[in-house]
Amino acid sequence: MRHDGRLADQLRTITVQRPYHSAAPGSLLIQAGETHILCTASVSDDLPPWKKSQENPSGWVTAEYNMLPGCTSPRKSRRVDGRATEIQRLIGRSLRAVVNMQALGPRLITVDCDVLKADGGTRTLSITGGFIALVDAVCSIDAPGFDPRAVFHDCVAAVSVGIVNGHSVCDLDYIEDSAADVDMNVVMTGAGQFVEIQGTAEQGTFDEDQLLRQLALARRGITELCRLQRATLAEKWPLDTNSES
Repeated sequence: MRHDGRLADQLRTITVQRPYHSAAPGSLLIQAGETHILCTASVSDDLPPWKKSQENPSGWVTAEYNMLPGCTSPRKSRRVDGRATEIQRLIGRSLRAVVNMQALGPRLITVDCDVLKADGGTRTLSITGGFIALVDAVCSIDAPGFDPRAVFHDCVAAVSVGIVNGHSVCDLDYIEDSAADVDMNVVMTGAGQFVEIQGTAEQGTFDEDQLLRQLALARRGITELCRLQRATLAEKWPLDTNSES
């Protein structure tokens, strides 16, 4: 049993408010325990210059991430630092892994993830919520012959795992993350394919058996998160209805 009463493989309680506002075609507030993130997705026909220069350019998906000043104590500077840059690149890579850019067409979709309250797992929750916002944005595109179902290969979600007090656990909050012997972030598709694994021993080392236990916990957690994504999107779910995580 963990400090908050959860079992080793138990996610924090997750809620999604969607749509959160009308300024962007994809918008939601996703909460995992005390971590709250606003995810929005905007569509533009203005491709990046390097894309415009290509013959028959395809689409592109990018992401921006920021922690608002009051989301932590002490206050976090509004300046975008190296950590934020690394995280937004991770979010962008993760979302692009399941998108067919040719089917998207010559459009740019920007997914913004703004942390309103931070209690661990902000990068992983941004990926999980960012995918939902991305689907909503794609489904808002009204163009002749455009099929949003052709844009997505699969869903994608992410979760943190780690070793705390000698035990492998899933979905670390700040108390656990700050005391973890090992801290990992795992990104996977609904079909169980890995997109990215970030793992570090904060103290000492870890062996292969411990690594496999953490990956098994991540797989279970991401399976649950993909089910949440499907349930949230409901009729907008872009994949074959027989697709299961």
